[in-house]
Amino acid sequence: MNAFSFTPPGSPAKYDYLIVGAGFAGSVIAERLASQRGARVLLIDRRPHVGGNAYDEKDAAGILYHKYGPHIFHTNSEQVFDYLSQFTEWRPYEHKVLAHVRGQLVPIPINRTTLNKLFGLDLQTDEQAAEYLASRAEPVADIQTSEDVVINAVGRELYQLFFRGYTRKQWGLDPSELDKQVTSRIPTRTNTDDRYFGDTFQAMPLEGYTKMFERMLDHPLIDIRTGVDFAELKDNAFEIADHLIYTGPIDEYFDFRFGKLPYRSLKFDHQTLEQEQFQEVAVVNYPNEDVPFTRISEYKHLTGQTAPVTTITYEYPSAEGDPYYPIPRPENQELFKQYEALADATDNVTFVGRLATYRYYNMDQIVGQALATFRRMDEKLSKERPQPEAVEAA
Repeated sequence: MNAFSFTPPGSPAKYDYLIVGAGFAGSVIAERLASQRGARVLLIDRRPHVGGNAYDEKDAAGILYHKYGPHIFHTNSEQVFDYLSQFTEWRPYEHKVLAHVRGQLVPIPINRTTLNKLFGLDLQTDEQAAEYLASRAEPVADIQTSEDVVINAVGRELYQLFFRGYTRKQWGLDPSELDKQVTSRIPTRTNTDDRYFGDTFQAMPLEGYTKMFERMLDHPLIDIRTGVDFAELKDNAFEIADHLIYTGPIDEYFDFRFGKLPYRSLKFDHQTLEQEQFQEVAVVNYPNEDVPFTRISEYKHLTGQTAPVTTITYEYPSAEGDPYYPIPRPENQELFKQYEALADATDNVTFVGRLATYRYYNMDQIVGQALATFRRMDEKLSKERPQPEAVEAA
């Protein structure tokens, strides 16, 4: 195929940058390069849309839903929040999650309300809750795995109720086989704070993520081509642009030279129901292994939409499908390091993002990583040549 056959009329014969992947990492860097450096950017994605896994759209019933499962924005970084605020207004939203355990819906992360409800207790203070958890904890001298983390903090019964089944479904592995980072992310509280996150900034893009991405990428120096697989262009990449920014799977870029990096995937069952509300919060977790899905999400809680119908999503972890979660095991990190060494030795290619660095990141962390990557590129470019006047976004 002609490497330039998909470029819009009037586009340059050669771009400054070809960016592979129109999720947060690729889109943020595209916007920064165009608006701050006056660079000509071609942004491609194999999916038929921008936004990566954060993509949202209205379904046939007019409900704004997240095609790839719920994406809840939260961050402690004022810089990240201010950056994204250029492209969206926000709807204040504090995420709450319930877990379906022993026939009850109780707050997760575990807090004092969870303990009182589940065990028929009357803990009144943080101190009482802390003492109760300490009485159940089973100290682990050398914490190595996700199982160790939880049992050390809250003991085996709570571990089995909330973590073991959910983790086995999510990862296809027992928590004893997973790195401690998996469950270290989930706090245990002694107060009655039932918010899932404790971050300073918690909000949802007022008109959705896709609108935010569209504004971010609305710049005369950015050309966007979706439904384009990098594999079709790889041999001609440096005829298209001087520099490549790659946010796809790092093992795929190197043709799986050392073998495939293991990922967990997800499958989604989206349903629209003829009722106003399905559940009392946006997400309900189902830790029991007898239930095949891990959680049910209801989007109207996130968006604030009012409608006589509602859309929900059942989420099923899978070994096959798009790569979502790098599996945190030491042997997988060793395999990644082999690819990372190849990436470090590859000229004129910048690897950035979740798939290119084989790390699970929250959305704000990806934005922060992309902004930091741009700053490094900008500093290098500034030394090589003077910075042009910033080009205003259209």
